Amino acid sequence: MEIIVKTAGDDLPSRIAQMFETVIYEGRGSLVLVFLIGVIFGGIIQYTRVDKFEKIAGFAMLKDTIVPKMLFLTVGLASIGLYFMVQAGWAHYHIKPIMWSGLIIGGILFGAAMAIFGKCPGTGPVSIAEGRIDVLVGAIGGLLGGLVFTLYYDDIFKPLMGESAGKLRLPQFFPGHEETAVLIFGIVVTIIAFVIPKRELYDEKDLEKLPPEARPDRR
Repeated sequence: MEIIVKTAGDDLPSRIAQMFETVIYEGRGSLVLVFLIGVIFGGIIQYTRVDKFEKIAGFAMLKDTIVPKMLFLTVGLASIGLYFMVQAGWAHYHIKPIMWSGLIIGGILFGAAMAIFGKCPGTGPVSIAEGRIDVLVGAIGGLLGGLVFTLYYDDIFKPLMGESAGKLRLPQFFPGHEETAVLIFGIVVTIIAFVIPKRELYDEKDLEKLPPEARPDRR
């Protein structure tokens, strides 16, 4: 699909305009639709409270299971829905090539930072919108990290990424049974989301909202 970008220039206003033009001409819906999806996503994040440090850090310490339950449920339902939407022509994939060295190194760095920071790229902006300065500082650090990665990609980071293993998808390993493989995977992952026992690590504000008899710190 050809993406039309009419705004020229490398200055900040032009780059911002180019970003909006890319969204408009990619055929994924109007900016209003994209905005509404973002609002719904942010509402779900706030309702489940996974934008709090205790949720993600607690997941890393195996003291809170809200994040894995939400992730498994999302992956299970989305894998089925997205596959059949693509088959029907309502959506399309943007598959990235697998580079094992880069995935392993990046996964370790990402996981360690996520556990220490208690945020991920999805929950961070929600926390910033709530006025959390610590997350804003972390986001600035992330932007600086992205700048370093961009500037030194060819000299340092590209060799670390390793050779490309191609654009792999699970259904292609089951030729002739793609739909069955997707359904089984999605159903199994969704069931895992409900089977995982619910454990929560509360912060002080959450504890204050609970009735005294329901507070785990007073049992």
